[in-house]
Amino acid sequence: MLERLVYRSKATGEVGSLALFNLLMQARKKNAERDISGHLIFDGEDFTQWIEGPTESLNALWESLQRDDRHHQLILISRTPAETRRFAEWTMAFSSYPSLNSQNMPGFFPVDENSVSEQVKNLTQ
Repeated sequence: MLERLVYRSKATGEVGSLALFNLLMQARKKNAERDISGHLIFDGEDFTQWIEGPTESLNALWESLQRDDRHHQLILISRTPAETRRFAEWTMAFSSYPSLNSQNMPGFFPVDENSVSEQVKNLTQ
């Protein structure tokens, strides 16, 4: 069964472009192994992530996220069944401010301060 899970959390400390690059590369590798796709938005303080995949994979990822010390105040926004994937082409697409993409990551979609809140709103609907 395919499901979607959306959550929000706060970064534990300051997150620079290298840390984001490493996080994204780790997430993409693990998500590919688990048949998970999704989109991560980072606004400099908060992460909002939409993930989709098989129930067992989302269960394992959710448990892992709850133990991850890179963020705190983890809030589950929604978890619902899905018929199709919204981000099928990305094991993890990523959006943030252009200054945080010094590594020229594939799957990076730059946003400005005004569009971060709009993008988060679109993911949580």
